[in-house]
Amino acid sequence: MLVPDPKAVRTLLTRYASLRIAQAERERPATARELEDVSYTLCVMMGTTDVREAVARADALLPAAEIADPDGENSLPLAG
Repeated sequence: MLVPDPKAVRTLLTRYASLRIAQAERERPATARELEDVSYTLCVMMGTTDVREAVARADALLPAAEIADPDGENSLPLAG
């Protein structure tokens, strides 16, 4: 099985969370479409058809990736 890039997973999880918050604050068709797209991509990347399962798998993947890269050379910066 292919293991997704932790940076890409972290980026998708962040975008997913931001869109969920935005949609909860104010429902908009454009936000709903983007949330669907991000959810689908996250599911494909994590090998599942359920977004809750995809988020759980992504959450499990990220700590394992940090252990494999203890220097943080492959992690995203916290501030840009």
